[in-house]
Amino acid sequence: MNSGTLAGIAAQLMANDKGLLAIDESVGTCNQRFAALGIAQSAESRRRWRELIIATPDLSQSISGVILYDETIHQATADGRAFVDVLASAGILVGIKVDTGAKALAGFPGETITEGLDGLRDRLQAYATLGARFAKWRAVFSAEDGTPSPACIKANAHALGRYAALCQEAGLVPIVEPELLMAGDHDIEYCGKLSQTILETVFSQLSAQRVLLEGMILKPNMVLAGSECVDQATLDRIVDETVTCLLRSVPAAVPGIAFLSGGQSPELASARLNALNAPSATKLPWPLGFSYGRAIQQPALALWGGQDANSGLAQASLAERARCNRAARSGAYVASTDVTP
Repeated sequence: MNSGTLAGIAAQLMANDKGLLAIDESVGTCNQRFAALGIAQSAESRRRWRELIIATPDLSQSISGVILYDETIHQATADGRAFVDVLASAGILVGIKVDTGAKALAGFPGETITEGLDGLRDRLQAYATLGARFAKWRAVFSAEDGTPSPACIKANAHALGRYAALCQEAGLVPIVEPELLMAGDHDIEYCGKLSQTILETVFSQLSAQRVLLEGMILKPNMVLAGSECVDQATLDRIVDETVTCLLRSVPAAVPGIAFLSGGQSPELASARLNALNAPSATKLPWPLGFSYGRAIQQPALALWGGQDANSGLAQASLAERARCNRAARSGAYVASTDVTP
């Protein structure tokens, strides 16, 4: 592990107000989104969609890194160029999702543990050889029915720590993603307290496993009321609760925080990121960025609809959504000028 190299990659991912684009959906998840729009659910459809994304003109103006899935990192464009090479030629860093998904946590009904540690060292080395420079692992927590339990939090935090240590051993920057889901009727205060507990536990495990904090990126949820809560918080409250949570739980050595969108609409994800970065916002020890998937992809996917004739419109939408989020990193996003369909 070269600490200087890891820190340099992490800094590059957060530089110039750019952000990360996640196109790392599993085959099943991608097929579900295709099915909802009447798009053929096939490897070729997925390849064409991912090619449309990575070939979007000027994508690198707003995006510093793209997170791929195992299927995608091995794919190529219709004219035979490896996706990895297309991204590298545009100056975009290649990332890879390396967990194998959330599975039922034995003994804890309704809770999950993210798996994928078996064989991870060899897989990371193989991905690095292919051109990956960073990786992602998502641990997911529910706030419904008294969950998550302390055992669930600790088990997932431990897995995140092991994953992060193995990434750095292989020379890859780990994106550490502990996500508290929006589903539920919990209020924003409860989300803040629970998010703080999760993050404190995660950083305890990262420290225990000697993860270089300067060589990682944190990908947390914003602090929000549950999607079914009748009392949805104002932007100011979201900023206050999110900033308080982060200041209490995230070490200053971390080089950047890239929020997940977590099911927020594209416009809300941009507006809330913008509020967190407004000129009047509290000055923080880390830059606040984005690592969005659906919040950038979904409008473009709907426009594309599986038809190549719509590719130009879809790429324009994708580029515009990325541009909106880059603007939000400097507090310059204006919802009234957001023209993305």
